[in-house]
Amino acid sequence: MPKITSSPLSGRRRQAARNDQLILDAAREVFVENPEAPIGEVAKRAGVGISALYARYAGKEDLLRRLCTDGLRRFVDEAEAALDDDREVWTVFSDYMRRLVDAETSSLTLALAGKFTPTAEMFELAERANRASVALFKRVKGELRPGVDVHDISLVFELLAAVRMSDPSRAKQLRRRYLALILDGMRASGSERLPGPPPRWREINERWAA
Repeated sequence: MPKITSSPLSGRRRQAARNDQLILDAAREVFVENPEAPIGEVAKRAGVGISALYARYAGKEDLLRRLCTDGLRRFVDEAEAALDDDREVWTVFSDYMRRLVDAETSSLTLALAGKFTPTAEMFELAERANRASVALFKRVKGELRPGVDVHDISLVFELLAAVRMSDPSRAKQLRRRYLALILDGMRASGSERLPGPPPRWREINERWAA
């Protein structure tokens, strides 16, 4: 059998895909640290030329939209995976919370909400994420203390995303530590009803207005 070799085009495609991932990883780091950072800082941290970045993204807003769209897709994937999980409901919910805390999707919300104009696709993904979250919440509601609402969970993710350290692995440890404390506080155990009303979907969503 003749040996199959990669064509120059497939090699260029691999390099392009590698560069794109380097750019996205660097952009996430740069803009979570400093949403006002110039786009040139992304190219510098990714180790690519600015022309390689502009070949993929029209500008900073385009790059921010890509990051947040990817984050929304991850959130939707995790919520829908939890809905398909037939294990004990609290185990499913706890694992879902841990996966999303580890994914740091809410770090993007904290840093980038209001920094660009969202696309129609992003709003559709947000609605899909909300529907899946509501469906999952209905399953777990009987395990939660009185007064906990589905949109409280969105802000729990943001509270944990705010835990940041110079060492990312240490930040991950601490987020998991405080998630365990929060999950214990959320679980029904004869606790008093929570003070004040929960956040509304409009309040959660309005922060994305540029």
